[in-house]
Amino acid sequence: MPRAKKVRAPTTASLPSSLRIPSTTPSLVKTLGKLPRQSLLDLIFQWLDDRNVKLFAPFLEDDEDKNHEDEGLRPYPAESSLNDVRNAYQELQVRKGGKREVIDRILDGDWRHGITLRQLAMIDLRYLDDHPSSLRWTALELTRIGVSGSNQDSSIADISACIPRIHAATFLNNLQEQISPLVKAHFYLARSTSLPLTFLRIFVTNSPYQNPRQAPETLTDSSRVMYVAFPDSCPYIYTSLASAIGSKASSASVATDARSLQRIVRDAIPKALSLQHQRYSIKPTSLTAKSLQALLSLRGPGRSNKANGAFSIFADAVLEGSPLDPRSSHTVRPEEYYKQEFEPGKENKDTSPETQENTKIQTPLSSTKPTRRKLDANVVEHTSKKRKLAVQTRFGTSGLALSSAPLDRLDIRMLDPPNLSDDEEEPDDYNAQSAQPALSLTFSGSDVISGIRRLAELGIVDPESMPSWMTGEDAVSSAVVRRGHRITEDIG
Repeated sequence: MPRAKKVRAPTTASLPSSLRIPSTTPSLVKTLGKLPRQSLLDLIFQWLDDRNVKLFAPFLEDDEDKNHEDEGLRPYPAESSLNDVRNAYQELQVRKGGKREVIDRILDGDWRHGITLRQLAMIDLRYLDDHPSSLRWTALELTRIGVSGSNQDSSIADISACIPRIHAATFLNNLQEQISPLVKAHFYLARSTSLPLTFLRIFVTNSPYQNPRQAPETLTDSSRVMYVAFPDSCPYIYTSLASAIGSKASSASVATDARSLQRIVRDAIPKALSLQHQRYSIKPTSLTAKSLQALLSLRGPGRSNKANGAFSIFADAVLEGSPLDPRSSHTVRPEEYYKQEFEPGKENKDTSPETQENTKIQTPLSSTKPTRRKLDANVVEHTSKKRKLAVQTRFGTSGLALSSAPLDRLDIRMLDPPNLSDDEEEPDDYNAQSAQPALSLTFSGSDVISGIRRLAELGIVDPESMPSWMTGEDAVSSAVVRRGHRITEDIG
């Protein structure tokens, strides 16, 4: 009886997690090689766990394989049971060796029938957990449509209105419905092992209506991968592309271009989170950083979301009270705190009149007459203390050498030409979003705000005239300045 012919028809369903990539695909070696040897072994033991082994079943020996003559000639013959597979990798863990040996055993032995898309996603997320600064993340704010601050009874109600309740299966189904007419995708949702957030990995490929057959290398193309991070109890989300924005697209399809991919998925996320009477949208925060810990500190569930820069002294409990507390008698002024900090031991000095009088009597006349060098030193010391006080007042506890929220980049675009006066009117058709900047500045480094703080301490820049977005108070990494004020950029 002839075998029935298989018929393949394109569908709008997402790519199944059980779809296998042939183990002979060369790019799989590079993908597995991203992880160190121990992380790779830990992931294999997770695949072979009793709860997951049905999803990631290894290739085992059966009666038909025993009759194959070439099976014994393979570098890694098929094992007869799951325990034998586990024992083989436990032996690899005990003895030292390179990770290429582990990779060869995966592809040529136990998973010779292919690596599933879910296994590939677990490899990428394990690498992301081991290298939290490997991608550049952008923070976006979730806002409730039709809900304004005046309609809320309190600030707590306003915050809770912008935090949707997410059911993972429902959210992924809604997201699939939003993007399925344009692209075909695979979704993988997993919890971070080190940070209080949940990762969503989205792999996007061409629509099957346009390209019914695609090469296996397409499924391992990192330029088609996008990550979305959902912090716990927070009205923000973080998005990132696995490759640079300016990378060359691997396909002629516009939908899989890096920028278009980000825009399609980003616009679909608030729609997937929305309910019938709860509609959400997203707006930019002008904050982009490589460090996920920095985004959690600046746009996360912590108490420092609205207390950066000079106001960080209240969030870190350095000073008593609140900047909005009308009872000023119970609040320590910043000048008093910084003065004590810059003059250590001053509170231990006895400044009573009797002590000062005795000091004057016991001090020789030759030492009471100040010299010119001592006067100059006193002036320099006073200027240094005054400058440090100004720096501490503007930067607060943020921007220190050991900052908990380091920004690796700060982009500034000045829209005003140098000869524009304050009273000069702009044309009626002027558009700040599309205007070309007259001057662009970029600061980059391991911690930009700490670097600017150091420049202020050295007297190179004036801290008192600095805008708030340069001292970390606004918690932004990009600023478009027009007539001396920062304007909000469009999300698109």
